[in-house]
Amino acid sequence: MTLPLLDYKPTAQNQRVSSFGTVDTNGDILYIYRLEDSRAADEVDELINAAYRQVFNEQEQLRFNRQIALETQLRNHSISVRDFIRGLAKSERFYRLVVEPNNNYRLVEMCLKRLLGRAPYSKDEEIAWSIVIATKGWGGFVDTLIDSDEYAQAFGDNVVPYQRKRMGDRPFSFTPRYGAAYHDKLPKPRPYVPAGRFALIFDQPFDLQAFLKTANWGRVSIVVLTLVLMLVVLALVSSLPGATG
Repeated sequence: MTLPLLDYKPTAQNQRVSSFGTVDTNGDILYIYRLEDSRAADEVDELINAAYRQVFNEQEQLRFNRQIALETQLRNHSISVRDFIRGLAKSERFYRLVVEPNNNYRLVEMCLKRLLGRAPYSKDEEIAWSIVIATKGWGGFVDTLIDSDEYAQAFGDNVVPYQRKRMGDRPFSFTPRYGAAYHDKLPKPRPYVPAGRFALIFDQPFDLQAFLKTANWGRVSIVVLTLVLMLVVLALVSSLPGATG
């Protein structure tokens, strides 16, 4: 049995901030990308790029993250912008980049920003949507957001989602794709050693088993064979008549 979305009240001050409209608080023009305004091929390209910026964010807007099949369907008007956004959020690349490194609470925060264009109103809302992820799965959570009345009223079928509100923080596009909990699990960088110089690192005790597992035995065998050949050559040279004077 699927649990209904819990009731929550927008207790944060964010809900009192009016939308950007046509001009944001910094005086920069906020361009809204609509499919009906994109008739030429280059205008559709700009709309698609805007969708990638919104969903994948600035840091992940790379060529190998593109979803060519979805782009083709959008160019042929086989799907709406809403379905294009849905496909990007449910793609394997998005799942690996954003979903896997984060817990449910952070996923709620990021997806409300990227898909609904606003930050969570309160901790109660984060809890409510995190339960949707737990019960419906990632795909069901994305469908619930994109099929919501809020999405329909804000963006409809053919508008690329955009950041609608801001309380003075940095824009959503600067939000890193993983939080501090995941960042702490990443391997620590090794100290920099300038070229041509050597340094011994004693920050960790020597682990023989780890060394045996990670050693490049191909290179080790080459070094050993080279040393053996050098010893053989030296032995042959020393055994020649007159080699010792």
